[in-house]
Amino acid sequence: MSPLDFISLDLPEQVLQGIRDAGFVVTTPIQEGTLPLALKGKDVAGQSQTGTGKTAAFLIAAFTRCLRHPAPAKSGPTAPRVLIIAPTRELVVQIEADARLLGAHTGLRILAVYGGIDYNKQREELRQSCDVLVGTPGRLIDYLKQHVWSPQRVEVLVIDEADRMFDMGFIADLRFILRKLPKPEKRQSFLFSATLSFRVMELTWEFMNNPTQISVTPLQKTAENAVQVLFHVGREEKFNLLLGLLKREGGSRILIFSNTREEARRLEDRLGRNGWQARALTGDVDQKKRLKILNDFKEGELPILVATDVASRGLHIEGVTHVVNWDLPQDPEDYVHRIGRTARAGASGDAISLADEAGALQIEPIEKFIGQKIPVEWAEDEWYLPEIKPTSEERRKYAEEKRARMAARGRPGGGGRGGPGGGRGGPSGGHGGRRSGGSGHSGHPRGRGGR
Repeated sequence: MSPLDFISLDLPEQVLQGIRDAGFVVTTPIQEGTLPLALKGKDVAGQSQTGTGKTAAFLIAAFTRCLRHPAPAKSGPTAPRVLIIAPTRELVVQIEADARLLGAHTGLRILAVYGGIDYNKQREELRQSCDVLVGTPGRLIDYLKQHVWSPQRVEVLVIDEADRMFDMGFIADLRFILRKLPKPEKRQSFLFSATLSFRVMELTWEFMNNPTQISVTPLQKTAENAVQVLFHVGREEKFNLLLGLLKREGGSRILIFSNTREEARRLEDRLGRNGWQARALTGDVDQKKRLKILNDFKEGELPILVATDVASRGLHIEGVTHVVNWDLPQDPEDYVHRIGRTARAGASGDAISLADEAGALQIEPIEKFIGQKIPVEWAEDEWYLPEIKPTSEERRKYAEEKRARMAARGRPGGGGRGGPGGGRGGPSGGHGGRRSGGSGHSGHPRGRGGR
């Protein structure tokens, strides 16, 4: 059956203009399942991964409702008609950007509030009123308690990535906000989650009006076009292999995952010292700096981004050629989220995992969760490139910086290896070497169609 055309949905012209601006022609499966119900005023609980078009689905429905029902008279504090709650700053920023694009011709004022940027400036902007408010739970509650905005006139509620609200400890804050809203039968509600677990469904039973469940989760949990490979490697040789793989793979936009922020920073330093421009995205990076790093990565000015799982939640970055699991995640579901950052929108991509002595323990639960074995390859000797080690002065400076960071978080300090990197912008030298029996074309160790 052919996909549904947006024109057939009888949307307001202002919304159709935004859809054309975004380059959309036909609906994705989650949009096709959601929009016909949503446009009739029904509540929807959708199970869908990131990158499936769910953001456009709830924005199109919300904008249509606002345009077809005149706004009530305004008085008192800001009273948004649409409230969108998301767990992370990055996801809020992405939703705001999509809303401004799709809603450019609606005349609706869109505003986002989240931590990490000027608190007073956001508060003053919110005082000036808005129609669509997007925010993280903590910042929304801050301004709510100061009576900067009122939840009493919310007509459309959206809870995005509900499962992550639980994972990140925001569920109490979310419930606090939801209890302040009009009763479920007095508004329209949407909830989207990667999994509709029992705890997520409890939210729908308590705060939604008999929602219809829509699920478009594919039977295959991992991205179909992501070429997965696993390398077994000793901890001491791991970075040498990473250097060799970066040299051989030749990716233009590489996302490396680490399980801890200290390890992410150490990787940033080591990569920089060895000729690779890389930046670390961790949960305690200043928001302006985070946005600059993300923008540079999206625009192709930063070839390598090293991130922790928490810091990367809600990232929608097209064109990621490689995802590298420097550490295998302890939660098998995070493996799916990670490799799903590549091979988006029908493109192909590589998902490379480096399993050292500790990481090997995570392989079995991951393979059980995804329902398949991860193909194993063995690196040739020439794939291991020598590392430029830090000087004693760099080691001392890095240890001081680490102690300062840990002290700022209220933890005892400690020494550390590694050192700040120069970020010189290009790949280090070294010889690629062909894999025995391989094609050797373009220096790629595996050859795209080889598996």
